[in-house]
Amino acid sequence: MKVISTLLFVLLIAVHPLYSQVQKRSENAFVLKGIVLEEETNDPVARVNVEIPGGSYTTTNGAGEFAISAEIGDELIIKSDAFETVYYTIKNKQKITIRVRDESIVAEEKMPVTSTSRNETENNFNTLIDSAKYFLKKDAKKSIEYVTQSLEAVPGKSSSRRHNSIAFETLGDINLYWDQPDLAVDNYKSSISSQSRTDVRIKLGAAFIANNNYQESISLFEELLKVKLSNYQEVEVYEGLGDTYKAINNQEKSVFNYQQALDIASEHSITPKITDLNSKIGEAYAKGGAPLEAEQYFDNSLNLAKQENKKRAVVEKNKVADFYNQNQDFDKEIQLRSGLLEELKGIDAGALEDDEAEEISPQRQNYKIANAYVAQDKYADAIPFLKKSIEEAGEKEDLVVQKDATRKLSEVYKGIGDFGKAAENYEKYVEVVDELYVKKEQELSQAARFSREIALKQNRITSLENERVLNESRYKLAFENQELIQKNNRTQKWIIGSLILIAILLLLTAYYQYKNVKQQKYANNLLALKSLRTQMNPHFIFNALNSVNSFIANNDERTANKYLSDFSQLMRSVLENSEEDFIPLANEIELLQMYTELEHFRFKDKFDYKFSVDENIKMNEFVIPPMLLQPYVENAVWHGLRYKGEKGTLDIKFENISEETVRIVIEDNGIGRKKSKEFKTEHQKKQKSKGMGNIQKRISILNEMYKDKVDVEIENVFDNEEGTRVILMLKKD
Repeated sequence: MKVISTLLFVLLIAVHPLYSQVQKRSENAFVLKGIVLEEETNDPVARVNVEIPGGSYTTTNGAGEFAISAEIGDELIIKSDAFETVYYTIKNKQKITIRVRDESIVAEEKMPVTSTSRNETENNFNTLIDSAKYFLKKDAKKSIEYVTQSLEAVPGKSSSRRHNSIAFETLGDINLYWDQPDLAVDNYKSSISSQSRTDVRIKLGAAFIANNNYQESISLFEELLKVKLSNYQEVEVYEGLGDTYKAINNQEKSVFNYQQALDIASEHSITPKITDLNSKIGEAYAKGGAPLEAEQYFDNSLNLAKQENKKRAVVEKNKVADFYNQNQDFDKEIQLRSGLLEELKGIDAGALEDDEAEEISPQRQNYKIANAYVAQDKYADAIPFLKKSIEEAGEKEDLVVQKDATRKLSEVYKGIGDFGKAAENYEKYVEVVDELYVKKEQELSQAARFSREIALKQNRITSLENERVLNESRYKLAFENQELIQKNNRTQKWIIGSLILIAILLLLTAYYQYKNVKQQKYANNLLALKSLRTQMNPHFIFNALNSVNSFIANNDERTANKYLSDFSQLMRSVLENSEEDFIPLANEIELLQMYTELEHFRFKDKFDYKFSVDENIKMNEFVIPPMLLQPYVENAVWHGLRYKGEKGTLDIKFENISEETVRIVIEDNGIGRKKSKEFKTEHQKKQKSKGMGNIQKRISILNEMYKDKVDVEIENVFDNEEGTRVILMLKKD
């Protein structure tokens, strides 16, 4: 059986590489960067959840910054217990700034308000729940009191299953955080009975684990895998299964479920979960007696934690150091803990949870370093760390570490034969033990009193809910007869009103249908033109920037600067006209001259060009869609003249045919369309199809809307199929 398990682990690693964090992105995906700031103080907000529904997930770093894979049009959700959730629709690729208001600023002012308005009641309920969440990790009693007030603020006739579900979910969160999993289970069940929500069911699974109800948690998580889940929820469910199997020492299933969660988190860039899951897989392997595999995953988690923030990095470093201690690799343990001590100096202790701060405290790290030296019989090296640990533990009133370090120091002195100091430290150890005993008794008494107070508040909420249910039943009975009496009158009025409304709607429908059919085709054409025009600008900008890149690549800085200056002038004109459906012909000629001059600037040895504009053309009477001619000139240069052996020519003519028509000719003596295709890569063929295809579609739509405004003909100049001539007939109206 052991051999089979080992083979399964090896196969699992082969199928799911340790460093596989490849995200499947569409062609339109890009990395959106942003920052979350507090509205009042303008301070950055760390550890904020940033996600795209069904897509990527990340959190802000210590500077409030984040980066997430997104697409234009995606909805960004920014949420935290500290402020109201913000929804932001992504409109462009620019860096965004999200401003939120810290609920702590107004938390003390949030009190229930008696009101008969449904909107005011709803707002008051939400305000009190937000206050309960704010105090959840600071003051359990105050947090529960806010939940109680939230239920009292919603009268029986206004209450809903949603209100009950939210209130009891918040109670479960409070219980779970303050290590009361049995109460958390009951409250999560009450929340689900009022309104079944996937997020609450996942929390119930976590409460089952904390309360040692392992079979219940396994059944619940397996049921959740059968329903539709978001990417983040799916990661949480597999992680919960992994936690459960690890708790019952089934390491094989634990690793399997953690790996499933890691694959999903990696695929959708759920960064914090990637770090956590690598760490948990390492713990599972270590617990299962596979130190080599464990070390690989711990290396992953260490590297990933460093990329998140300092707090996450030190917590993970402590966990990996414990792993090295278990495997008696004391040198690596000492190295990690020494680095951890240095990093702790730059971290605000208030940023750490109580259990985290206790576990990675300087006094505990010094004590563990000393233990590692003692394990190697390096007593002299251990003594300074033990003294430092005792000193820091005394300053911070950490009697547990002070007791352990004092006893260990006594044992070390005894081991090196200094019995006097050994006895002296043993006496100190006895004094600390006595003091610790008194403190523990006080803590036990406080814990018992705390549990009683929480239970009383819980009972008050339960009684309040029962009373609300009873009042709601009375309210329904009191108005039942009155509603029956009024029912017939309402029905009659509703029928008469409905008939009148239907008649009006039929008339309006007929009118708007006639009007919409007439306008829909025109609107669709305008939308298509705008879409195609929008696609031309990036295509043009990309090709122009390639020229700048070429000069820079050839270390021709002066030429690149000159080209970039001219290009910026051209871009200014292009962007000024980009939102217009039509621009004067004179403006298009000016843009075309600027663009042709830029291309000639780069390919001086490839072609010369000539512009001819008939003086008889009444420029102010002709308009043309912006950037209509540029792609033809671009094709002539890039696909005709560029590949020609000798220097070619490009001739651009604007001829007055009549008062109503202008003839535009773009002619080159390049290699021709047939030979040009032979030089193109697959990527270039796609680019051509996009550029020229868009022009053809634009012309087709324009002619449909404006009755053959533009005619285009493309032909070879010479009989050997070399040279290309584009003839475009532009009509006035």
